[in-house]
Amino acid sequence: MLRRICALGLNTYRESVRARLLHGLFVLAVATAGYALVVGAYAFRDTLRVVSDVGSASVSVYAIVVSVVLGATGLYRELEHKTVFSILTRPVRRWEYLLGKFFGSWLVVVVFVLANVGVLLLAVARLGGRSTGSVLGVGLGSLVVAILASWRWPHFRSWIPLGWSVAVLSGGAWLAGVAPDDQRVLLGAATLTLFETAIAIALATAFASFSSPVLTALFTLGVFVVGRSADTLANLPYRVFGKPLVAVASGIAHVVPNLMVYVPPRPLLTGEVADVDLLRYFIQAGLQAVGWCTVLLTFAAVIFRRRDFL
Repeated sequence: MLRRICALGLNTYRESVRARLLHGLFVLAVATAGYALVVGAYAFRDTLRVVSDVGSASVSVYAIVVSVVLGATGLYRELEHKTVFSILTRPVRRWEYLLGKFFGSWLVVVVFVLANVGVLLLAVARLGGRSTGSVLGVGLGSLVVAILASWRWPHFRSWIPLGWSVAVLSGGAWLAGVAPDDQRVLLGAATLTLFETAIAIALATAFASFSSPVLTALFTLGVFVVGRSADTLANLPYRVFGKPLVAVASGIAHVVPNLMVYVPPRPLLTGEVADVDLLRYFIQAGLQAVGWCTVLLTFAAVIFRRRDFL
């Protein structure tokens, strides 16, 4: 069972990581990091804070977009190209197929997030006082190694982005030690973003099991927006909105995933909130993501099992 899921996941990763849309979003995310540097240059004493805050927010937004696109189109593409039929004729259960698609898509998002946060960490390291040579050595040096490896071992070309993203993140985190607060903000935001994108992909997979790509994207984005507003919906004032509307909003807030957990305020990530154990916070956020993914993928498996492809 595990072997089949891993094989399906790795195949999904290989197909998705080559998508031109993903490359375009990565370039756009890097451009946004450059924009954060320009904005930070006008912030005088708060340059590092602007870069880390704007950068972490942009990574979260672009990662969600990638998650929705992959989750909404992955299954549909398999159905359109009829490849799902050849897969399901083998000893592969439908729920195993969905799990493989989920983990493969999430692995692509992991590469996307790690690479983007690594670039931001390198920018923070340079602004924090690291030499230009050391920053370029890690950034451009790892990129050159990745390009040469792609040329030397073309059969492993799909896996080189994963190794490069880990290398850039590791090097950037080490160099960004000169700005510990901003380092913690970026690394913490990256971890929470990976949790949140897992929920987003599970949501898209659940909707994709019975709807079209456009509707899947709309439904997923709708739940995402509501999830990001869960705390607000749960605390609407009675005097302004009235008890019936407040009751409905509170009910919605308790039904959808509370995604505000994955975008905490900066003081929490820097450890300035004394009454919050940061490690416990991350563990609870991760468990919540696992719980929601389990529920959503179970629902998707039940629907997909009853689906007739004829």
